[in-house]
Amino acid sequence: MEVTVLEVAPRDGLQNERAIVATADKIRLIERSVEAGLRRIEAVSFVNPQRVPQMADAEAVMAGVPRVPGVSYAGLVFNDRGLDRALATDVDEINVVVVATDTFSRRNQNCTTAEGVQRWSALARRAAASGVRRTVTIAAAFGCPFEGEVSAAAVLDLVRRVAAAEPDEIALADTIGVGTPDRVRTLVAGTAALVPGVPVRCHFHNTRNTGYANAVAALEAGAGILDASTGGVGGCPFAPAATGNIATEDLLYLLHRMDIGTGVRAEAVSATGTWLGEVLGSPVPALLGRAGGFPPARPGSQ
Repeated sequence: MEVTVLEVAPRDGLQNERAIVATADKIRLIERSVEAGLRRIEAVSFVNPQRVPQMADAEAVMAGVPRVPGVSYAGLVFNDRGLDRALATDVDEINVVVVATDTFSRRNQNCTTAEGVQRWSALARRAAASGVRRTVTIAAAFGCPFEGEVSAAAVLDLVRRVAAAEPDEIALADTIGVGTPDRVRTLVAGTAALVPGVPVRCHFHNTRNTGYANAVAALEAGAGILDASTGGVGGCPFAPAATGNIATEDLLYLLHRMDIGTGVRAEAVSATGTWLGEVLGSPVPALLGRAGGFPPARPGSQ
């Protein structure tokens, strides 16, 4: 079995950091990720820099990323202005977020969920015309920090609505880390049944220590792409206590011990997590860098 791990540390991982990370360090994070074998990377966010100052240098980051055959760079886009910026940097993919509840959608994107669907549809048409891969992410799919529970029926209805714009991929995001494996199975299997042939991707946070169990449940239910953040850094600046992306290195250890292939070197990602902690000035939440792999690597082994 093979699974794609999509690295989100350069975007979702860093966006919640208060101290601005230098552009050169962002580019180095991406370079190290590519060197470790990661081939899909969400590198930047083309949003209003006043709302997310950490992403103000998106164009500079994209100008410095290594252009390696087989490596695909994604940018988060909310509106036409963001898409204009993204297309000008030659991104390979765009990710457009549609939030599952009106309250969170207004706080996150200043629009209702219905308006978010309309925005996504318009952006998808433009991106398709430009030959750019299109992902739509349903945020707060497993629960909302303001409205509480979000029913599976409501999420699957939203899947049906966003699917009308023919995404290349549909992502289900546990934005505040409240999901559990049973709910994950229901939504992943339900999404796959509604849009057969469209890959299902999942984005989990480990806020309440369920992220890795949810990742396994997603794979069992048919998801083929998992987001993860080197070091386990990140969160949403517009959702209270939305901390703790699942850590790329810890997820890789789990997958590799289950004989699930990724094409990524966990030890290299773990070393990057340690380096990233030094850049940020505090140890990262990931555990592999502290405990090490198993069986322990022999000197000189790869």
